[in-house]
Amino acid sequence: MNILIDGLHFPEGPAFDQQGAIWLVEKEAGNLIRYRDNKYDRIQVDGHPNGIAVAPDGTIWFCDALQNSIRRYNPADNSCDTILNKLDNKVLKMPNDLCFDSKGNLLFTCPGSELTDETGYICCLRTNGMAHAVHQNMYYPNGLAFAPNSSKLYIAETGSKWIWKMNWNALSCQMDSIEKFALAGGQIGPDGIAFDEEGNLFVAIYGSSHILVLDQSGTATKKIQTSGKNPANCALDPSGAIGLIITEAEKGQLLQLSHTKKGIL
Repeated sequence: MNILIDGLHFPEGPAFDQQGAIWLVEKEAGNLIRYRDNKYDRIQVDGHPNGIAVAPDGTIWFCDALQNSIRRYNPADNSCDTILNKLDNKVLKMPNDLCFDSKGNLLFTCPGSELTDETGYICCLRTNGMAHAVHQNMYYPNGLAFAPNSSKLYIAETGSKWIWKMNWNALSCQMDSIEKFALAGGQIGPDGIAFDEEGNLFVAIYGSSHILVLDQSGTATKKIQTSGKNPANCALDPSGAIGLIITEAEKGQLLQLSHTKKGIL
């Protein structure tokens, strides 16, 4: 496993943009980071940036757990703005991770600060700017991702250590058929998740020094050991050139491992 960047202050994310650059956050330093061709730039955005999602227009959307908001960075003009910070006139509960559905609606998790208080929820910010909670009473909902070419949404619930799956309707912005997919386990539990093109799910098991790989049936097929005990998230290169990218929070590293399957944008 290769170290692409070392000495980071709680890296999270990561995500690939359409040009092949890797974006990640440096949560404790208030930075976004753009990595490409063995070079990287830090972009100061303040707060505690967390998960990242790259929009179709190339803007970088991220959660801010300190400012309790969903924010957006535009690489074209180096601007940063706050998109959403309240739901039903209440401050968002420490947004953690996010992704776009097939219609451009944004889904994001709000776990709060405790693993066991069952007050976490999942939100949808529709393309028309309206936001609503789509699932509630969760034990620290964390990473989320869509299966390739599918309306199946998968969510890591850190507090219970389960991966859940559900049907997502991108037109009505509602979910149903919510069911347990796999018990990810771990000392603390599953954090960020990512799919490869064949539907294998890569799960960062925070506190347990590995990425767990699950097949489409939810069966564990592999454990990929990491240099530190706190892998926080992962992504797979859609071009297939770079492979698996991992953010590891204990040692503050961006890691790379060759992988034969491509990721999905």
